[in-house]
Amino acid sequence: QVQLVESGGGSAQAGGSLRLSCAASGRTFSNCAMGWFRQAPGKERKFVAAVSWNGGRTVYGDSVKGRFTISRDNPKNAVYLQMNSLKPEDTAVYYCAGDWSTAPPSPLISEYDYWGQGTQVTVSS
Repeated sequence: QVQLVESGGGSAQAGGSLRLSCAASGRTFSNCAMGWFRQAPGKERKFVAAVSWNGGRTVYGDSVKGRFTISRDNPKNAVYLQMNSLKPEDTAVYYCAGDWSTAPPSPLISEYDYWGQGTQVTVSS
C-alpha cells in the first residue's frame, strides 16, 4: 500500500521561505512522477508543481514560477518543494501526489494515483 507523508509546513512571513518534504513508501518510487498541489479554504485544489521520475523534467503552475522549486531524491524516496518569496496568497494545505502511470509530469489532478494527507502552510503579511 502506497503512503505519502508530507512535512515541513508551518507559518512564515511574506517574503520568507519554507521547504516541504514528502516521504513515499509502499511502491517503487523511481517509477513515478510526483506532484504538489494546494487547496485554500473554500477553493478548489490547484496544481503547484510536478517532477518526472528522474528529476529531469519539471512543470510549474503560473502563480509559483520563479519562486518555488520541486526536486526529488530517489534513494531517499522523497520529493521536496522549496518555497521562496512567499506571499499571503500561498496560504493553503499542500498535498503531494504520485503518478505511477509512466506519463510525463502532469498538472492534472486526475492523473495522480495516490495522495498524502496534506500539510498546512500559512503566510502572513
